[in-house]
Amino acid sequence: MIRISLLIITVLMSLQLLAANTKGQYIQPNNLSPKVRIETSMGNIILELNRYKAEITVNNFLGYITRGQYDKTLIHRVEEGYLIQGGGFMTDYTDVEPDEPIFNESGNGLKNKEGTIAMAKQLSDAHSATNQFFINLNDNSNLDPGRSWGYAVFGEVIEGYEILKAMALVEVGYSEELGYTTVPKKMITIIRMVILDEENDA
Repeated sequence: MIRISLLIITVLMSLQLLAANTKGQYIQPNNLSPKVRIETSMGNIILELNRYKAEITVNNFLGYITRGQYDKTLIHRVEEGYLIQGGGFMTDYTDVEPDEPIFNESGNGLKNKEGTIAMAKQLSDAHSATNQFFINLNDNSNLDPGRSWGYAVFGEVIEGYEILKAMALVEVGYSEELGYTTVPKKMITIIRMVILDEENDA
C-alpha cells in the first residue's frame, strides 16, 4: 500500500513538473528578452521578445512553442506591404488547439512598426488572442490602440527579415480549405520554432 501511495505521489509530481515546464512563465523566467528561431520552408527568422512590456503575451507565445504547437503549421495569410500571419492551422488545415484567450497588452507602448510581431485577435473581442500571431511588413499604426483596443506587440525580428520580404512576394489566392483570400498558393510552413539558449544563441 505504501509503495502504491509513493508511486501515485511520484506520478503526480511528475505531471506537475511537466505542466510547469510547458507554461511560458517558467521558461527562462529571468530573461526579459528571450529569443526564438522560426524555421520555415523559406528560411529562418529570429525574434527577440519583450517580456518587460508584454509579459502575458510573451509567456503565452513561449508556452505554445514549448509544447510544439507551432511546429508543422501554416503561414496562412500574406499581404504584401501589410503583414504575414500564422500560428492558427496545421499543414493538414486543422486548427491548432488554442489555450484560453489572454489579456490584450496593446497599451504597453510598443507600436505595430515594420518588423514587429503582434498577436491576432477577433475584431469584436479585444481580449480574444490565443495562438495566432502576425509580423508587420510596414508601419501599421492603424493596428495600434487609440479610442479602442489595438493589437498587442510583443517582440521584433532581429534576423531574417529578408525571408519575410521574400514571403511577401509569393502568389496568394482563395483557399477552399480555409475560406481566406490571401493564402499562399504554394504552401509556406513553419517547420518548427526553437527557444534559443540564453548563453548560446546558436
